[in-house]
Amino acid sequence: MPFRPVQSEKLAHAVVRQIEQLILRGVLRPGDRLPAERELSERLGVSRPSLREAVGDLEARGLLEARAGAGVFVTDVLGSAFSDALKGLFAGHDEAIFDYLAFRRDMEGLAAERAAAQGTDGDLEVINTIFGKMEAAHGKRNPADEAKLDADFHLAIIEASHNVIMLHMMRSMYQLLREGVFYNRQIMFKQRTTRSALLDQHRAINDALQARDGIAARAAVVAHLNFVEDALFRDRRAEAHDVVARQRLERERRG
Repeated sequence: MPFRPVQSEKLAHAVVRQIEQLILRGVLRPGDRLPAERELSERLGVSRPSLREAVGDLEARGLLEARAGAGVFVTDVLGSAFSDALKGLFAGHDEAIFDYLAFRRDMEGLAAERAAAQGTDGDLEVINTIFGKMEAAHGKRNPADEAKLDADFHLAIIEASHNVIMLHMMRSMYQLLREGVFYNRQIMFKQRTTRSALLDQHRAINDALQARDGIAARAAVVAHLNFVEDALFRDRRAEAHDVVARQRLERERRG
């Protein structure tokens, strides 16, 4: 018979599983610092030796890292999602930029629809809180803050869809965006008309989510990313036209 004696689980294993779940579900994020050992052992209700064993296991598997004099941190598990060679290919070809936006449009539209249906009240409150911060940053005219909050807003929607595979996949995509592989997000927030349009688009997404209207939420995400795509296309076309204009100017100056 395929039965074996039941064994009680070691406390360290239970701690490992809990921290793994927090990382998997996006509650603990890359770069987050764990509480100090004494505080964390008290919160978990385990001895410090059991906690050290659990942390050592997670460090050995690359999920946590200890930094001398600073503490224990969640590692950047997304850092190797794309090779440097592939990032270079992405950055050098407009085709990748527009494929990236098409991919986001599909995935984030689905995430928004799922978030409206399956997100908890707490999930929607997080999204609404981030949107409030976006409105405040808009008034201060700080492109860097607006660009960061834009990413936070979209990732909060993906988190609210409660699909851990989509969450980590899309985080890796946003990491490329933060690194400027596809385009400089801050440029999108430097023009007043564009900034106002972007804020209105995020408001439409948030309103639909708060109303738990999945179809409207998905449509608002698609409309927003269509706008971003059109803006980037116009920017690329203007750059190309400027190159030709400068060539003509150089010819005229040479006489």
